[in-house]
Amino acid sequence: MEFTLALLLVLSLTLLLAQSGRTGRRDATALRLAEIERRLDLVMRHLGVVDPGPALPGVREHLARGEKIQAIRAYREATGADLRTAKEAVEAMTDGR
Repeated sequence: MEFTLALLLVLSLTLLLAQSGRTGRRDATALRLAEIERRLDLVMRHLGVVDPGPALPGVREHLARGEKIQAIRAYREATGADLRTAKEAVEAMTDGR
């Protein structure tokens, strides 16, 4: 019984340590990606390149008619994004008018 508890404790600690190592790696990757994006933005701005954004069939048309829910649905279909991401993107488009 004690051996089983000790084994479970060791396994639990091993899993916790493995998980904490992954978090550090994810953080480093996120920082590196943010730096790459910042540099790309600088290069694009220097060259005068304007990114019109993805072609989103139907999204802008629905927004023009005030159909926000249909615009979110069209965004999800065009990009494969989850509901939260699509909602935030459509709201950003609405604010950006």
